Amino acid sequence: MKIHFCGAAGTTTGSQHLLEINGKKILLDCGLYQGHRADELRINRDFPLFNPEEIDHVILSHAHIDHSGNIPNLVKRGFKGFIYCTHATRSLCAIMLVDAARIQEHDCAFLTKMHKRAGGEGTVAEVIYTEEDARKSLDSFIALSYERRMYIDDGIALTFYDAGHILGSAQVVLDIDDHEDGKHKRLLFSGDVGRGNNELLRDPVPVEGVDIMLMETTYGGRHHEAPSRDDESFFREVKEALDRGGKIYIPAFAVERTQQLLFLLNHAFEEGMLGKTQVYVDSPMAISATELFRTHSECLNPEVYASLFVSKDPFSFANLHMCRTVTESQYLNDLKKSAIIISASGMCEAGRILHHLKLGIGNAKNTVLFVGFCAANTLGRRIMDGAKEVPILGGHYPVRAHIRTLDSFSGHADHNELLRYFRNTKGRKSHVFLVHGEPDCARAMQDALRTEGVESIHIAAKDEIVTC
Repeated sequence: MKIHFCGAAGTTTGSQHLLEINGKKILLDCGLYQGHRADELRINRDFPLFNPEEIDHVILSHAHIDHSGNIPNLVKRGFKGFIYCTHATRSLCAIMLVDAARIQEHDCAFLTKMHKRAGGEGTVAEVIYTEEDARKSLDSFIALSYERRMYIDDGIALTFYDAGHILGSAQVVLDIDDHEDGKHKRLLFSGDVGRGNNELLRDPVPVEGVDIMLMETTYGGRHHEAPSRDDESFFREVKEALDRGGKIYIPAFAVERTQQLLFLLNHAFEEGMLGKTQVYVDSPMAISATELFRTHSECLNPEVYASLFVSKDPFSFANLHMCRTVTESQYLNDLKKSAIIISASGMCEAGRILHHLKLGIGNAKNTVLFVGFCAANTLGRRIMDGAKEVPILGGHYPVRAHIRTLDSFSGHADHNELLRYFRNTKGRKSHVFLVHGEPDCARAMQDALRTEGVESIHIAAKDEIVTC
C-alpha cells in the first residue's frame, strides 16, 4: 500500500491523505486549505495532486471545515464513490458544508462590491462551490456508528473510534489484507485528538493492534496554559472585560466551542455571576449545531447526557439570544450596553465575526476573547500575535480592543496529551507519520517520540508518497 500526503502535511489545514490499497484509492479527509487567499483558491479549487474522478472512497474523520470543507468540490469535479463518517458528522456536514458555500458566496459578493466602490472593475474573488453543490454532495454520505466494523472494499474494513475532539469526531481504523505483499495491516488515522475531560464530550478511545499510524501534531511542542475545564479563568476574563464597559467579542467555532461556552454561561447565570448581561450567539450554523448536540446524545459525556434527560437544557438560559437573520445580526451593531457576542468563525477568516471586528476592534473598551486555535496566516492569528492594524473585509483597522486568549477550551490535545494518546494506542506502530502540524510542532513531537524509543517516525511532507 502507498500513502500520498496531499494536505495537512507541513501545515494544520487542508487535511487530505490518499491511500492506494489493492488497486483502490481511498482519501482520508477532504478539507479546505486556509491561509493566504491566493493560495486558498489555487489549492482548494484545482486538486493539483490527484484526479477526483479516480478516487474510490472518502473516509471523513470529522466535520471541521479543514477536514471536510472541500467535499462539495470533490463531488462537483467527478467523485462518484461513497463518503464514510459517523452519524453526528453526517448531521454536522449537512449544515456546515452548505454554510461554507453560503459564506463564500456572501464574502465574494461583498469584496466585489467594495472593489467597485473603490473604482475597480469585474469580480475580485470567486466561489469554489455553491450551496447547491454542497447539498448535492450530501447524497454520497454513508453514516456508521462508533466501533461498528464495515468492509468497504476487497480486503479493507473500516471502524470508527471516538476521538473526543468535536461532536462525532473519529479515529479512523482500516484493517487491510494487502494483496501486494500478502500481509495484514492495521492503519490508524488519528484525525484530530481531543484533550479528554471535556465539558461536553467523551474521552478519546484507545485503539489496539496498530501497525501504521498517521497522527496529528497541531500542538506538538506546546502546552496548554490551563487544564481542561478551567472555568475560573474564563469567568475572570469575562468579568474584567465587562467591568471596562464594552462588548466582549468571542470568535468561536460553531461546533463544540460555542456549545462549551453556552454550557459554562448557563452555569454562570444560574449562580448569578453575570447579572443581567445579555449573550448573543450570532451564527446561524452555531444555532443549528447546538440543536444537533441535543440529537446526538451518543457523543456526550455522562454529565451532559444526564442534564439533557434528567434536569434541563444545558445550552439555554434566560439572557440568551440566538441571531439567525441578518437583521438580528445588524441590530447588535447599535448596542450601547455591554454584551457578550459569540460569532463564527473561530479563526476570523469568514462569517459574521468579521463584521463585528470591523466595527469593534478599534474601541479600547471592547475585548476580543479567543478560546480556540488559530492557524498561521489567518486573521485570528495576526490579532492574537499582537498586530497593531489588521485587514478586514477590504479595509484596514487599528487594533485598540483588549486581546485575550484562553486555551482551556481548546479541542486539541497539547504536547503531553498527544504523548499520552500515543502511549494509549497499542500495537507495533512500526510506521508512524506525523501530519496536521506546523513544522516546529511536528519536529517537537518527533523528538519527543524518539526519546521514548520510537524509531520509525517520519514527518510527512506535502506531495510525498511512501510505501508501507
